[in-house]
Amino acid sequence: MFVDVAKIWIKAGKGGDGAVAFHREKYVNAGGPDGGDGGRGGDIIFKADRNLNTLMDFRYKRKYVAENGKNGGTNQCTGAGAPPLIIKVPFGTLIKDAETGLLIKDLSDDQPFIAARGGNGGWGNQHFATPTRQIPRFAKPGQPGEEFHIQLELKLIADVGLIGFPNVGKSTFLSVVSSARPKIANYHFTTMTPNLGVVDYFGNGYVIADIPGIIEGAAGGAGLGTAFLRHVERCRMLLHLVDVAGTEGRDPIEDFEIINRELQSYSPTLAALPQIVVANKCDAVYDEEMKERFIAHVEAKGYPVFCISAATKNGLEPLLGKTGELLETLPKTKVFEAEYVKPAVPSEKDKAFTVRKENRTFIVEGEWLFKILDTVHFDDYESMNFFQRVLQSNGIIDKLEELGIQEGDPVQIGDLEFDYIR
Repeated sequence: MFVDVAKIWIKAGKGGDGAVAFHREKYVNAGGPDGGDGGRGGDIIFKADRNLNTLMDFRYKRKYVAENGKNGGTNQCTGAGAPPLIIKVPFGTLIKDAETGLLIKDLSDDQPFIAARGGNGGWGNQHFATPTRQIPRFAKPGQPGEEFHIQLELKLIADVGLIGFPNVGKSTFLSVVSSARPKIANYHFTTMTPNLGVVDYFGNGYVIADIPGIIEGAAGGAGLGTAFLRHVERCRMLLHLVDVAGTEGRDPIEDFEIINRELQSYSPTLAALPQIVVANKCDAVYDEEMKERFIAHVEAKGYPVFCISAATKNGLEPLLGKTGELLETLPKTKVFEAEYVKPAVPSEKDKAFTVRKENRTFIVEGEWLFKILDTVHFDDYESMNFFQRVLQSNGIIDKLEELGIQEGDPVQIGDLEFDYIR
């Protein structure tokens, strides 16, 4: 099964906690704090793999969590950092923010991309010793890793997009000009997934993608709709196959115009790509006048036309040669620019907070305050004094009193709840 869109949740590893420890050695009195730092949490890394061509793996597994860093140890030993979690995807995969739809990264090269960074390890108590605080009994916990939902969207990387109505011979054409072996049958929508083939024309190699499902109304959802139109967006040029034999009683001029209108409706940029028109099934033409009228109509619009028969392989060499020559003059495969900017992480220097009263409880909120709260050990006298100084020096106590707090009223900060004491 071909899958080209998937939504997953990724979470980088949490940093290890800092250790609270004191040096113990024979003949050494008051060795002092020597708790080590925690290790860094594992990153989530995406890497493009040329051996993959579908997002099928993400249909069944939708959660990816990296390992946490190890906690610090005694003797100033730093905990081990966690290894990154590497997720392999096909070349041409776009990583988008699931909420906004904005592009985070286009994986169109061999460079790995860090999508979510692991949290830093917490400091051990060795960092908190001062001349007045010689026995710190607290350390910092590790920071959480980044986590969010992302959408993976595959846009195949191909030089040439093969477009046209169903049953005009696109799959047959791809099978005779490359080693691709798509399913071929005499009915519409035989091809249900994009097929790639590599053409090697006298050493001038390029990739052709057979894009299925383009019919009248495709840009609005008819047939296979826009399910596979996205795969044409990277192409540098288009080969537009038209059945000039009218084997199904269709008018080739009308077919040609319908497909171009669908491209224009879906993406004007796509419709503006260089296009070579391929008049296929010339060996089965019974109405030469219809064929000549079609060629004149297309040439009048400025498109080059090549008459071929994919079934008998007639006329292929001039077409493949012209395609290779044109590709040499065109820009390289399109790489989409990132649009998403990660929200700024609140800094401890940003002292914004809010205080509100619900029933009898005073609720204090502030991202910077929650981070400090994680570092406080309430069974340690010095750590408690530090927390009280934070509340006093940043105006939180003043704000509580302004709202009318009284002795014994409950105060809630994050998960912590305590009674107010003057």
